[in-house]
Amino acid sequence: MTQEKFDDIYQRAVDRKGGVTQLESLLSSPLSHEQLQRIPNDRWLSAFSMKVFQSGISWQVVRNKWPNFEEIFFGFKIEPLLMLSDEQWDNKAADKRIIRHHSKVQSIRANAQMMHECSLNHGSFANMVAQWPKDDITGLWLYLKKHGQRLGGNTGPYSLRQMGVDTFILSGDVESYLRNTGLIEGGRDTLRSLTAATQAFLQWQQQSGRSFTHISQVIAYSTGDNRVI
Repeated sequence: MTQEKFDDIYQRAVDRKGGVTQLESLLSSPLSHEQLQRIPNDRWLSAFSMKVFQSGISWQVVRNKWPNFEEIFFGFKIEPLLMLSDEQWDNKAADKRIIRHHSKVQSIRANAQMMHECSLNHGSFANMVAQWPKDDITGLWLYLKKHGQRLGGNTGPYSLRQMGVDTFILSGDVESYLRNTGLIEGGRDTLRSLTAATQAFLQWQQQSGRSFTHISQVIAYSTGDNRVI
């Protein structure tokens, strides 16, 4: 099946959202290479941890409790977290001020260790992310899944998007579009599907000059339940 041109996808999104101005106002822009490099490790760990806790739980409930998480986990500073004993981690997982979920709390520890190791090799976790090849963004997703904990599926990509990394996301709407147009088949997270999705987005990027973030959002707004009421 021939891949649909981005201009046609964009026009459909414009029609559904009530005009170019309305659509463009809904799009978020990624940060620059230099802006990403300035993000400290603790903000990355906080973002990853929030997304882990939001999986399967009301996002707003997690946001409301997040100041308590920041206090209990030392503002997500890597070094003091890695000095905690097993008993101290268990105590934090049982603290009533946060959402008590032992395995999710343990993911904070595991992801802090991952980021510490990245910092040893790259100077900071942000440096690694900023220097990651833009045409292999799903490779970064797979890195987080392999070396981190609970960062597979859409958790890693959503965290990256939240932090300003230029990435597409295989949300329900985007995944449905890619399947309905025959661009991906089989499991969403298989290497075959991720490779096919990346190639499609690279082609749309060449056509439009837009970021993966914009392209992904435009596709989502061009289909699914995103009509203007």
